[in-house]
Amino acid sequence: MAAHAIAENPVAAVRLYVDALNKGDAKKMAASFTSPGSILDGLAPHLWHGPTAAEDWYRDVLVAAEHEGATDYFVTLGEPLHASVTGDSAYVVLPAGMRFKVGSKEVMQSGAIFTTALRKMADGWRITAWTWTKGTPQVT
Repeated sequence: MAAHAIAENPVAAVRLYVDALNKGDAKKMAASFTSPGSILDGLAPHLWHGPTAAEDWYRDVLVAAEHEGATDYFVTLGEPLHASVTGDSAYVVLPAGMRFKVGSKEVMQSGAIFTTALRKMADGWRITAWTWTKGTPQVT
């Protein structure tokens, strides 16, 4: 696994994943995950699980974005609300926001929560599951 996709601590692992998402780098996103992994999101079909969960979720995001005319997704993360480690398991909860465009209108979703479970592997921390709790959207 590429060194750039592995983190020394769980919070850094989550930030690496979101950075890869913001850059549209599906390979780095997938490298930040364990296999199997799980994702629970507001986007249908809402649950992805298995060895390709991260790739499958991202593929579905791109399909939905094209259908809805959405572009320029960008996720921001705040400081952890919870970041606990027990042995090789971690639980990290971060306040989050997301902005994107639909046509010429910018949408800002504030007050979201990004909750993750992680595992420490031999070479560093990886996400094993995440869920996004939607915030309040505002169209500008």
